[in-house]
Amino acid sequence: MPQESANRKIIHIDMDCFFAAIEEREHPELRGRPLAVGGSADRRGVLATCNYEARQFGLHSAMPTRTALQRCPGLILQSVNMALYKQVSQAIFDILRRYTPLIEPLSLDEAYLDVSGLGSATLIAQDIRNTIRKEQDLTASAGIAPNKFLAKVASDWNKPDGQFVITPNAIDDFIQELPVKRIHGVGKVTATKLQAMGINNCGDLQAYTPEQLEERFGRFGQQLYDYARGIDHRPVKTHQIRKSLSVETTYEQDLPNLDHCLEALPDLLDRLQHRLDRLGKEQKDAVQALFIKIKFNNFDLTTVQAPSNSPTLELARALMQKGWMREQRPVRLLGVGVHFGPGNAKQDQLDLPLDSH
Repeated sequence: MPQESANRKIIHIDMDCFFAAIEEREHPELRGRPLAVGGSADRRGVLATCNYEARQFGLHSAMPTRTALQRCPGLILQSVNMALYKQVSQAIFDILRRYTPLIEPLSLDEAYLDVSGLGSATLIAQDIRNTIRKEQDLTASAGIAPNKFLAKVASDWNKPDGQFVITPNAIDDFIQELPVKRIHGVGKVTATKLQAMGINNCGDLQAYTPEQLEERFGRFGQQLYDYARGIDHRPVKTHQIRKSLSVETTYEQDLPNLDHCLEALPDLLDRLQHRLDRLGKEQKDAVQALFIKIKFNNFDLTTVQAPSNSPTLELARALMQKGWMREQRPVRLLGVGVHFGPGNAKQDQLDLPLDSH
């Protein structure tokens, strides 16, 4: 491991069941009972999160509320109170800033902190968690390691309300038995490919060269090669660059065919353009691709994108047609968005779409 990485001390702070925990704090009578935060089953909502009592029934985030209520008839469902969650998140980050200015937010409820040169990272993480509990009556878990990848893995090791440390000397032994599904970015499709190759843990993955992995997994192959060895040189970034912007709608009734999907596009594009108009000129000029997201009524999800520096209806219709033809069935969710890059994109290239499925 390079000396710079070996000397780095990274903490990953992850709040436990953040939205659900806030609801329990606000309504103490709900503690100890299965609780979830999400949309109504009548409006085809999904769960944003749920507490550990609900997880014992197999519930998880992004699960349709209707399915959740079938699995757990006694589930208490709270509607999303985003204004409150953002307020609490701000208070949490105010606490984090007492320890270091080097903070990279990942979401409302998790962040990386670089505490290199500030003493014991283990004691700092413990003090952060104690302060959050004392001031906000909420629990957080923490991972401590020499890099972001391992710190994020570690924060999940002793959840909830725990922490785990991976020291530089322990990396080689720890990583050998780490299941590849624990690697951030390894979803169901990649996990299935890895399993078909006989790869179940990072020790198995170490048998492959970067070239072999890139041949099978594209650019992600190099990351797999590094992560399998506990290597991650990414610094903690205090200023995040927006990579994409999108809007989406889950329909109360499935859109039955392609024509109905095409009819829904102008409204989605208007909403997307409204959000783009609120950005600065530099950000708007950085649009490089338009993408369409389609979730079919069997919950299969597909996205299609093409280079573009503006979200035109013509291109959106072409992408919609391409995406819908993959399954040709009713649609429950549509989304439209743009990807940003470092500069102006080339003009629309309908003959060279970049797909992901």
